[in-house]
Amino acid sequence: MKTLTMSIDDSTYQLIKLAAEAQKRNISNFIEYATLQYLTSSQYVDNNEMNEILNDEELIQNLKKGLDDIKNGDYTKVMYIKNV
Repeated sequence: MKTLTMSIDDSTYQLIKLAAEAQKRNISNFIEYATLQYLTSSQYVDNNEMNEILNDEELIQNLKKGLDDIKNGDYTKVMYIKNV
């Protein structure tokens, strides 16, 4: 178990607090729950979406070409720095 300290604005805190209360969770538990929900839902696709991806022949060919390019060293590294 790790302890995390973070700063958020008051309006964000109020949204989190309301959402935690609605689910009868404490704020810490809600943040952990919401984070896991976000990470698992944005990292995985359901069976229908995966079938759609696998049946897209043009996409599959482009992905294979991209992998071949990487194996052959035929790519350029690009760094993006966001001004904050």
